[in-house]
Amino acid sequence: MEQQESQSVQDYKHSGDLQHGHKGQAAAELQGSQAVREPQGSQAAAELQGSQAVPELRGSQAVPELRESRTAAGGPAAPLRRGYTTGACAAAAAKGAALLLVTGEAPPSVEIDLPAGFRHTFKLTGGRRSGRDSAVCATVKDAGDDPDATHQARIEAAVSWRDSPGVEIDGGKGVGRVTKPGLPVAVGEAAINPVPRRMILEAVSEVLEEHGAARGVRVVISVPEGEAIALKTLNPRLGILGGISILGTRGVVTPFSTEAYKASVVQAISVAAAMGNKQIILTTGGSSEKYAMAMFAELPEEAFIQMGEYVGFSLEHAKAFGVRKITLVGMAGKLSKVAQGAMLIHSKNAPVDFSFLAKIAAESGADNELVGEIAAANTASQVTDLMTAAGNGVFFEQLCLHACRHCLKHMNGGMTVEMVLVTMKGRVLGRAEIRG
Repeated sequence: MEQQESQSVQDYKHSGDLQHGHKGQAAAELQGSQAVREPQGSQAAAELQGSQAVPELRGSQAVPELRESRTAAGGPAAPLRRGYTTGACAAAAAKGAALLLVTGEAPPSVEIDLPAGFRHTFKLTGGRRSGRDSAVCATVKDAGDDPDATHQARIEAAVSWRDSPGVEIDGGKGVGRVTKPGLPVAVGEAAINPVPRRMILEAVSEVLEEHGAARGVRVVISVPEGEAIALKTLNPRLGILGGISILGTRGVVTPFSTEAYKASVVQAISVAAAMGNKQIILTTGGSSEKYAMAMFAELPEEAFIQMGEYVGFSLEHAKAFGVRKITLVGMAGKLSKVAQGAMLIHSKNAPVDFSFLAKIAAESGADNELVGEIAAANTASQVTDLMTAAGNGVFFEQLCLHACRHCLKHMNGGMTVEMVLVTMKGRVLGRAEIRG
């Protein structure tokens, strides 16, 4: 049971746009939407909601020297290859289109400054002009070794003259529109995050200044396959419709970023709170979320958030955003660890404590033989089967109560916590709620 749920979480973590969903655009780009940091008192929510200068979420290590590694077949570990964000690609395409518009010549490549602190050269393609008033250039996104749904996506920029000075930036085909509050982009605007907007502005302004252009321009970023790619994300759940988001705070994609995953959780909580949800449902993976959605069908889609293994982190941010009730739905393999007091429930950090489970079984009325079997069990699934066969529902209720108490203790109270234990087939094993 625990293995299957864990695989679901791995799919969520590694399959793409963790800011806007569990199946799509680069996890490594998620940080472009929200500052992720541990909440510190009552100011945490305001910091998370109001930050426009978005810090790098991957840590301060130099980007060119990735510490992650992969093992080549039959050879030593090799460093993972970094990629580049949709925001960086959009800025490069916009610079190329601006150069074509101003000079009449399509550059084969452009070099731009990345927020990560270095310059990178992007190859361009598809350069064309429409008379003297507009030009288009594109680049193909390289996500490196990150398993990213936008890898090899074509990012286009159309730049056209306008009468007013300055640079106007908008999204075209395949770039989503924001329809719900809680994101760093206002409702009604194209889903181009603040840092990518600044990168586009700087790249195009550099061209205009270098060539002494006195007129302003309009930049429209498009992703021809963006609408199809967005179907692999949870953008619709967050109210981003019609395409992907243009993201990235450093311009680079670092594969398998834990911080990016945590950023997606914060982003989802932010949207849920901004939509007025006072209750959110935290799940450990796709299977438990499916059952939770059926169980709480009256709640809107954005109220359901896959926290993965970051229980404490998710609880803290939910409280910081003013959520009044948190319901955790999951299976015994994961949530029994919360009952033990673990707030980070990855198997490496928190193995299942069978002595603890045996103690709870004894307190729930199990006989000595059954208690011994539980103490000697190999998996939480085995324990679940033993207690289910014994008809001991008190055991599961006690696990839920212990988990609720530990959650409230972790957050110093101030909200209601509910715990629901389910089987792999979605049957409820136990349920408890405590108002702290």
